This record gives sequence, C-alpha cells and structure tokens, in this order.
Amino acid sequence: MSDAVRIVEVGPRDGLQNEKAIIATADKVALIDRLSATGLPVVEATSFVSPKWVPQLADAADVYRGITRRAGVDYPVLVPNLQGYERAREVGVTHIAVFTAASEAFNRRNINASIEESLERFAPVMERAKADGVRVRGYVSTVLGCPYQGAVPIADVVRVAKVLHAMGCEEVSLGDTIGIGTPSKARDMLRAVAGEVPMAALAVHFHDTYGQALANILSCLEEGVRVVDSAVSGTGGCPYAKGASGNVATEDVVYMLHGMGMTTGVDLDALVDTGRWLAALLGRETSSKVTRAKGANE
Repeated sequence: MSDAVRIVEVGPRDGLQNEKAIIATADKVALIDRLSATGLPVVEATSFVSPKWVPQLADAADVYRGITRRAGVDYPVLVPNLQGYERAREVGVTHIAVFTAASEAFNRRNINASIEESLERFAPVMERAKADGVRVRGYVSTVLGCPYQGAVPIADVVRVAKVLHAMGCEEVSLGDTIGIGTPSKARDMLRAVAGEVPMAALAVHFHDTYGQALANILSCLEEGVRVVDSAVSGTGGCPYAKGASGNVATEDVVYMLHGMGMTTGVDLDALVDTGRWLAALLGRETSSKVTRAKGANE
C-alpha cells in the first residue's frame, strides 16, 4: 500500500455548520484560502442545503464564488437534493457530496426520511452529475453507533456504502458521527465494507468525542485506507447528535501521519497557524493538541 494519505479537510463545512454565531462570508473565504495554501488536496467548501435548516451556510454561493482556486486542490460541496445541486452548479461547482446514514432512526431525525427515501432523492442528483461530468462523494453517518437507536449493525453500514458506490459515488466516507467507536470496532467495520466496496474508494471520518479518533484512524490505516477526513482546529460536531464533540483535528492527524513516515503534502506549521487563526476568530481555544503543545513550547 502507498504511504501517501489524502486528507479531506471538512472544517469550512462540517466544522462551521454548527456555530451559533454567524461567521462573515469574507472570513469563510479566508479560511478556505488559508487551508488550500497549506498543501491540503481537498477542502470541502460549503453546503447548498436550505438556509432554514443550516443558517450558517446560507451564503454558500457567495463563499464558493469568493474562494481563490488553487491548481491541484479540490473544493467539493454538500448537496441534499436536486434543488441544492442546481444551486451549486449555478456557481460552477464540479465536485459534490451527498449524505445518508446507516441508522434508520438517525436518518428520520436528521433529514425526515428513511434510508431508502434518502437514496431515492439522490438518484436524480446522480443522474445529473453523471451527465454533467460532476464528481460525487458519498457520506455514511452513524457507522459505529447512533444516538437514537444505539448499536448499528455492520451489515447496514455495508449495504448503504455499497449502494452509494454503485450509484456513482467515486468515494464513500464512513463517519462515526457521535465518536463512540474504538479501534477494533472501527477495523471490523472497515474490513466488512471493504469486502463489498474497493478500499481505494473508501475514506474514514471520526469524531473525537471519547478521544478515540486518532486510534481509530490508525487501525483503519493498518487495514489499508488512505483517505482521512478531518477539520482544522477540531471544529464541528453534529446538531442532531447530542453531546457529539468536534471532528478530529487536522493538525493532530497530520502530525501523527508525518511521525509514521507517511506523506500528506501538508505544511504542518502553516496548518497550525491557520488553526490558531480560526480559534481566535471563533473566540475559543483550539481543540488541536498539537497546536496547544506547540504554543506551550514557543
């Protein structure tokens, strides 16, 4: 397996969507531009969901128009349905992401639809994306547990991931939405999904609620996964998962990977500076342990 790991930075979308205070469009654009300047290959820019549901991202079109695109950097956006897809295409989006969950209860609470209904909503989006030459990523939430139904059978995770891949998602991100997973459970889940979906088409997305994210990522790297989602400064959470803390910090993931001799193409010092800038903007301390440690030693 390659020693190169592709980091998918989700801070500008997944990280900011739960912030109660509205962040200025110019600051969101500045964050994306700072992140893309660090060498990150993928920066998820925003989400074209209804402003009624996610007021923080109501400026999605303006943000996407405002970013300075760097060669070699991907800027995917989340779309919930055909209407969101059309809004995204109006501003030139060429890479989208769709989302569902492995838990029926979570899907009902999150998007007021069953898993099957959510997949049916994606069908016209996938058809249009294929016709337009737009790349599609798929997210599967609650792969290691649900705040409403508890345990989620691995078979359900496998089934949903397999359907998304078959529908045309070039990459499927497996998300531990409430961060309750442990390394052996993460490994078993990934191994089962990889039995039906090529490992090269899989990514992992861990929240750090119980401090297990890095350990879970390591166990999945050992299985062969080479795409990892993370958020600068450890921002994020889930508005539908009570108590779920932020994503694993990108700074901490990069530090671990570099310490293992793996390559990311990311300038860690520039990333730490960006995390500090964002934490100051949000008015709180960074969640990145690497950034805290570097600050204490400077």
